[in-house]
This record gives sequence, structure tokens and C-alpha cells, in this order.
Amino acid sequence: MTSRGPVEAVRRVSGRAGRQAGVSTPGTAPSAPTGTDVRERAEAHLRALVGPRGGQGEVSLREDQWTAIEALAVDRRRALVVQRTGWGKSAVYFVATLLLREAGAGPTVIVSPLLALMRNQIEAAERAGIRAVTINSTNIESWEPIQDAIRAGEVDVLLVSPERLNNPGFRDEVLPRLAATCGLLVVDEAHCISDWGHDFRPDYRRIRTLLEDLPEGIPVLATTATANARVTSDVAEQLGPPESRQSVLVLRGSLDRESLRLGVVRLKTAEQRLAWLADHLAEQPGSGIIYCLTVAATQEIADYLRTRGHDVAAYSGQTDTTERQALEQDLIAGRVKALVATSALGMGFDATLGFVVNMGAPASPVAYYQQVGRAGRGTDEATVVLLPAIEDRDIWAYFASLAFPREELVRQTLAVLADSPSPMSTAALETYVELNRNRLETMLKVLDVDGAARRVRGGWESTGQPWSYDEERYRRVSEAREREQQAMLDYLRTDRCRMWFLRDQLDDPDATECGRCDNCGGLELSATVSEASVEEAGARLSRPGVVVEPRKMWPSALANLGIELKGKIADGAAEGRVVARLTDLGYGQALRELFRPGTPDGPVPVPLVRAVVEVLGDWRPAVDAIVVVESATRPTLTADLADGLSRYLKIPVVGRWAIVDESVVPGQGAMNSAQRVAAVGRRFRLEAEPGALEGRSVLLVDDRVVTGWTLTLAARALRREGATEVRPLALATES
Repeated sequence: MTSRGPVEAVRRVSGRAGRQAGVSTPGTAPSAPTGTDVRERAEAHLRALVGPRGGQGEVSLREDQWTAIEALAVDRRRALVVQRTGWGKSAVYFVATLLLREAGAGPTVIVSPLLALMRNQIEAAERAGIRAVTINSTNIESWEPIQDAIRAGEVDVLLVSPERLNNPGFRDEVLPRLAATCGLLVVDEAHCISDWGHDFRPDYRRIRTLLEDLPEGIPVLATTATANARVTSDVAEQLGPPESRQSVLVLRGSLDRESLRLGVVRLKTAEQRLAWLADHLAEQPGSGIIYCLTVAATQEIADYLRTRGHDVAAYSGQTDTTERQALEQDLIAGRVKALVATSALGMGFDATLGFVVNMGAPASPVAYYQQVGRAGRGTDEATVVLLPAIEDRDIWAYFASLAFPREELVRQTLAVLADSPSPMSTAALETYVELNRNRLETMLKVLDVDGAARRVRGGWESTGQPWSYDEERYRRVSEAREREQQAMLDYLRTDRCRMWFLRDQLDDPDATECGRCDNCGGLELSATVSEASVEEAGARLSRPGVVVEPRKMWPSALANLGIELKGKIADGAAEGRVVARLTDLGYGQALRELFRPGTPDGPVPVPLVRAVVEVLGDWRPAVDAIVVVESATRPTLTADLADGLSRYLKIPVVGRWAIVDESVVPGQGAMNSAQRVAAVGRRFRLEAEPGALEGRSVLLVDDRVVTGWTLTLAARALRREGATEVRPLALATES
């Protein structure tokens, strides 16, 4: 479009095409729009969608927008559009939908990964008179009425989440009908298809099946703002029909974001970074997002900023769905200054944000480009600030550890499924395979698309089809991730234009100096923070104490491992405490150093001794005995902690949760709960004098909480020996 802003800023309603559209016969493609007036009709639809732009002249399609629309609505081709946020990708598929519906095509199906984005797309479509609905995990009760409306021709656009594509009922019953009757398939955030992309999602691989089932002549559009040349090539290859790999139209445009002013503020300590945010947040234009790398950081930073008088709220994947929707609306309407969020926050069309601040660097320039793209939509200027931290690399390493599992674990999973007479739930599989729930689920989805496993009602089953482990590809993907991390570090240090750097990482051939960033001289960012703010932030971060909630339920299917425990845990631990999470901004740094591989064993460092004392002062647990969890890797640390607590609290150490089977290595089974319960049960036994625990309230002392099952089983043993209550205390927790 020649005027600023795509259909994201819908102003007027036009339901003409939707009301006049018919429904095509299942299994056939409707006739394509013909005649020289197609572009005129397309631009009329665009003007109805966007509305008048007073003083800016007539709204019209850009040439590349028209090229994409023509390919879809006239030539019935498959197209991949890689364009910056705000370019108007939604205008392409909404206008194409209106043209196709006029010609009698079925509804457009949009696969979109973000519920927030779905909500905004539906609102935009409805204001344009396009009848849009969604099928996702939050509205299961509406699925049948929605499907009835689709069959009746009352729906123009159906949005589905990629997770639905892998749901057995949806895959087997709904998906075939959609494939047979849809008029246009749109794959939003298409970089998620490629495992080379920064945000690969295995559910997206199910789109291949949907593509294969489409009748001939059904157009397909894939869109993304964040795909380099490798990802673009991979997505285009997967998008193309098997008989003609070269038939996909690829449109790549300039990835410059003219409204963004990028800058980096490098400060040495977490206290300084938090103080900078408190001192300078009010200076940022409008409302915006403060991105964090962990859920814990969102809560910690939001709490602190509220004490400094800033109107902010925490937002993550753990936030309740209803609350998330309310927070999104508060941000869009400017009722809050900022949401302190993880990458779970992906705003849609109507978010006009004045700034994005990153407290910690994402693991790649491509991921960073996507996050900063949340700002500057519908505004001439937006400020983007990155405050990197030393601990960023530790967090990157953690997420990198969640890559595709080793071949032996994959083979083991397939063998278990093959030997099972009936489908197995993920919980049951956990008892045989040492992977946590999320990694196991992700691996199974990949195996499903590869044809080696299949999700059915009741769980997963083996297909018996041969499967090969593509070790070379996984290795190359891992190496690509390492290069991306190095590139992110280079971004922090570069003295070249920052927008040029990001565009170059995305293989934008038109990347040039922007003239707007801090290195180009277009943005001045003060790195100064007041002494009072640093002191206040330091006091906040040095306040130790994190609640450790007890485990409430035993893992499912423990009977598969010969363990007769199930249901609610009746004799577990009470609420406990740790000094801090390993990911925390304050004591997290000292604890990461303490538990880093290679750090020698030794007594508790003095600053952490003081922190433990402070935790006890706030907590005041009513205990009269101590039991220590033995450690094979840090025996001195745990013994010193227990002995120091005994002296400070003036209560005796009366027993040990002792290592009795050294063949069970430290951390064995930690990847999932069932395996961990089995490993802990073999590794440890309670050692205490007869009667020493009868009627006692016990402080159970450990160095670090990883899964919580060591403390849970120890507490159970203590309770069975007569302890009335068990209160865990440790230095750190990983979550």
C-alpha cells in the first residue's frame, strides 16, 4: 500500500464478498476470478478494509502485494511472502479471501501459532465484514457449532492453531473436510515449519499432510517476517507440490523497520540494569513490552517496578488465559506502561507500541528482530533498547540442551511403542524413556510427521515403518544455533549500524545503514543510573527467599516400574524455602557460579550463609531436628550447611537421607518424574537412630532442588518414621 500501515488498522466494515460468496463443491477448486477488473476489485476491497486516510491520498496496493494477491486469487499458485512486520501481509490474505469468496471458493483456513494474534485477526476481520472464527484448545465447546457454520457456508475465515493439526480427532475428522473444502490455505509465522528457523515447532510439520491433501488448484500462502535465506529455501521446498518443486512464488522484500531506533545499554550488574529500567522507563514513548528470558524474571522485575511507581504487569505462558487476554487489551489501550513478558507475548495487528526493552539478549539476531518488531506499528518512531547480561549465555545453554534427543532415546521410545499391545500415553512412556514431558512430546510429534509413530485416541502407537535418525542434519542445526548465538554477541559489540546488522543476518540484500540507531547517531541512550536507584535495586535483589511448593501428586504409571505409588501424596513435605532460583537476577549469579561444573566442593560461601540466615529470619519454621540429604558431588557443601544450621538454630542433626546405591548416578532420571522417582528410590535410604524422628518437626536440608522428588521421597520416609512435619531448605532451585 502506498500509505502507511496495512490492514492492521482496519477502520471500515465491508461484508459484501462474504455475504455474496457461495460454497464450492468439496474436492474441486472453484473458478478463478477473471477479467481486467480484478485489480480494481482488489483495491476496492483494500479501501473498504483500511478505510479513508485523510490527507494521505487514495489507498492502493503495493506492487508486491498485488503480485501476491494475483498469484493466489487469479493464478491459484503457492506463494511464500517474507516481509517485515507492518508491510501488510494480512492485507494480502484478507483481500485474496474476499476475491476468492466472490468466485464461490470455500473459506480461508489460517494456521497461526499465537492465540493473541488469532484474537486480533478475528477482531480485524469482523470489523471488515469478514466472518472469522477459530478452533483452538480454549474453545473446544464451540467446535461443533463452528463446523456446522463452515458446512453452511457461513464462515469466511477459519483460524486454527498448529497444535490442533496433531490432535487425533481434529486430524482424522475435521482436517480432511477442511482440506477438501477450503478456498485458500494460509500458514502464518511460516518460519516455524523449518528446523533451521529460530522458533521451530514440530506441530507445524503436520502442515505437510494438509498440503498433500489439498485438491489441485487450491492456493496456499505462507508468511513470515523472520526468515533468512536458508529458512526461506527450506519452507519454499516444503510448500511446493511434489510434482513441481519450483512452482512456489517467493516474494522477499526489504526488512527495514523505518520507525525503529535501536540501541544497546551495557551495564555490569543486575542492580544497575534494574535501576536503569526504573529510572528510564517513564522516558520511553507510549506503552511497550519489557522482554525477559525467564518466567521468574518477569515476576521479579514487574514486582520491583511496581514498587517504584510504574504501572506494569507480568505476562508469560504460565499466566491464566483470561488474565492474558485482559493484559493484552490493557497494553493495546495504553492502560499500562508495559507488560514484563517472556516471548509468549506476541501482539497482533492493533498494538501500537512505542518501545521494546529486552532485559537479556535472545539467543539469535533473528529472534531479536522478531521481538523488536512488536514496536513501531502505526507510529513514526519507537525506541528499542537491549540490556544484555552475563547470565544470558547460561540461559541460552539451558534451552540448547532441549534439542532433539540422542538416537538411542528415540530408538528406545519406538521399541517401547512397538512392544505395547495398546496405545501409550505420554505419562506411561515417561516410565520407560528418560525424557521430560515436553521433550518427549516434541520428539513424538516429529516421529508422527516422519511416519514412525502416530497419535491416536488414548495416546501413541508405533506404525512399524522404518525410520532413520538424521544425525547430520541435527548436528548442522546445532552448529547453526551456535553461530546465531555468536552473532548475537557480535550485535552487542558492533560499531556498525544495528538495523543493518539485523537485516544482514536475515540475508536482506538491500540492507543499508539506517541513520536512526545509537551507532548511526540517531539515538542517544543514557547509561547513567542514580545511586539511590542502584541501592534500592540492590536491596531488592539481595532479598533472599523463594517458596518451594511441595509435590502434590505421584507421577502416573509408576506401576510400570514396579512402584506402587499413585494418586495424591498423603505423607509428603510441607512448604519449603530456597535462597533463590538459579535464574534469578540477585543471588542467582552467585548460585550459578557455585553449582557450575568445575567449581570445587567446599563450605557454604559467607554471602550465602548470610542469605540463609535472612531466609530463616523471614520464614521462622518451627523445627526441632535436622536431616541432611547426602551429596556425591558436593559432600562438604551439604555437610557444612547442615552443621551451620544446627549451630545457628541450636537443634541436632538426627539423620541422613543417605546414598546407598552409587550405581545410580547423581541426577539420574531427572528428565521426567517417573524415572526420577524410581532412581531416587534406589539411590537413597533414610539412616537415623531408632525413635530419633518420633514426634519431631524436621528441617530437611539439601544443596539444590532440581525436580523436587528427592525431597518428596525423603519427606515420605521421615513421616513414616514418626516425623510430624518436614520443611525442606536448600540453597537453590532450578525452577
